[in-house]
Amino acid sequence: MSKPNPPTLMNELSEKFTPSSDIIFKPLQMEGNTVFMFYLKSVVDGAKLHGTIIKPFFEMKSFGSYQSYVESLPDLTTMKSGEELQIEITKGHVLVAIEDEFYLIDIKLVNSNEVQQTLMEPTIYGPQLALSEDIETNLNIIRQRYHEPTLKFEMHQLKDKAHQPVAIIYDEKTVKQSVLKNVKEKLKNLDATLIQSAGDLQLHLNGSKITLFPTLILTERPDRISYNLAAGKVVVMINGSPHALIAPVVFFDFMLSMEDNYHTFWITTFTLILRYIGLIICLILPALYVAVTSYTPDVMRTELALTVAGSRLGVPYPSFIEVLFMLIFMEFLTEASIRLPKAISATATTVGGLILGTAATEAALTSNIMIIIVSAVAITSFVIPISEMSFSIRICRYMLIIYTTLFGTIGLILGSLGLVMFLANKRSFGEPYLKMYWWGEKKEIGVRSKG
Repeated sequence: MSKPNPPTLMNELSEKFTPSSDIIFKPLQMEGNTVFMFYLKSVVDGAKLHGTIIKPFFEMKSFGSYQSYVESLPDLTTMKSGEELQIEITKGHVLVAIEDEFYLIDIKLVNSNEVQQTLMEPTIYGPQLALSEDIETNLNIIRQRYHEPTLKFEMHQLKDKAHQPVAIIYDEKTVKQSVLKNVKEKLKNLDATLIQSAGDLQLHLNGSKITLFPTLILTERPDRISYNLAAGKVVVMINGSPHALIAPVVFFDFMLSMEDNYHTFWITTFTLILRYIGLIICLILPALYVAVTSYTPDVMRTELALTVAGSRLGVPYPSFIEVLFMLIFMEFLTEASIRLPKAISATATTVGGLILGTAATEAALTSNIMIIIVSAVAITSFVIPISEMSFSIRICRYMLIIYTTLFGTIGLILGSLGLVMFLANKRSFGEPYLKMYWWGEKKEIGVRSKG
């Protein structure tokens, strides 16, 4: 019996992928019936392939029954052509040829579907599990937490070299259509060489890579995603990243923690007040120190003014250099704590900070009050729940110091007003960035009634 000729399409695919060593192009033959398979061994689940395609072929009573079986598979996807077909093959699809018909079956090997622990946004009372790096697993997690028939998943594929699938998730009943349209347009017009994570995607969706304040929230928490879906927001997920993007957002969203949703009203209010006080201290305190010591020491009480002046005896340079010197070294310690191995990062940075502070005061390079200010600023920098906003505030702090150094107290006031004006004119997917939440209105992390 003559050996059947393989389909021309598979021969062309084989030539396209040559000389890759993981190409599998083989026939399945039994009683004169032949089925051809083409796939990449490195991205296909071998056990699932055997159980889904190979074993049933030899167990079916007729060739027609096997073809009907393949057509009924839940993993069967729409047949593609040209470059789109090649991309699907690289993602773990198997191309099956039965007579003159071609079928594309999703049998990809997934090694990144393990659900991770929360690292960026830990809570005491809330759920402790985050997302995974597999988008199908993440969609399952969202479905398990949000049982609404109006919840919609729209799958898109990026046009970069990774060709990762992106999911747009929203509640059709509550979503604002203008925001949804804006998100879709930005994804459609995305021009990037390679996107590997949600953080990378966020930079492109922000509208400008040089923007200081983010217009989306990057989160790892399924409960935050669920609350935002209920509040009418749009969630974007990309395969290969354990984080999701939420749009639109306002400035006050970045000050809210998921912990707020699990406490009573008074505890939540108290912690929110603490965060805003910490925000003001982190942003203004260093510039205020420069303004008061260098330009307007008379605004302080006499005893305090004498204490500050006495602590600066022997310091050989102006207060703004002292502030910049200590803040920059604090940034060095913060960066070192992130980059060092976890086993030694806490010890190394703590010891380094103690030695640096003691040596700087004994050498008269800085004052004792400056050590207290830097410590307060370092602590309050981490009070902001979302790290992206924390980084933005840290940069604004240096801008205010520069304004204060050049123009004194007036510079501090004008710099602060300029920052507020900038935020007031900023938009997040069409929504005002400084939009306030009123009593009774749905919050970003909850739909708690406050009427």
